[in-house]
Amino acid sequence: MNTRITLTLDDAKKIAAASEAEANRNGWPVVIVIVDEGGHLLHLSRLDNTQHGSIEVAIQKARAAIAFRRPTKVWEEHVAAGQLRYLGLPGTLPIEGGLPVIVDDQFVGAVGVSGVRSHQDAQIAQAGLNGL
Repeated sequence: MNTRITLTLDDAKKIAAASEAEANRNGWPVVIVIVDEGGHLLHLSRLDNTQHGSIEVAIQKARAAIAFRRPTKVWEEHVAAGQLRYLGLPGTLPIEGGLPVIVDDQFVGAVGVSGVRSHQDAQIAQAGLNGL
């Protein structure tokens, strides 16, 4: 029998707390978003002094990561390599900082971070996953 695992609000809060700790440790103002397996918003944190434009970017990073079940860095690398067709792929965002949440080989959600350089966003997102 297959048991379906779901990402709970408590799980999302753990991811957010670990992500926030990493962002605060580095003095990085960011937005941290956690979505469920359907891309629906579970949690959003906007740290002090974060530009409001990062809200939608973080949401889209998280949604892209779960919709395609891969880090958003994949598309960033494709575009950087000249594969511009990925710019037109609906639902993708070719900017690092979105990571799927995988539990027992099941994709259960994603985290998206925006506000600093994309590799720093990804560092914060990974810290969140590590906190789960």
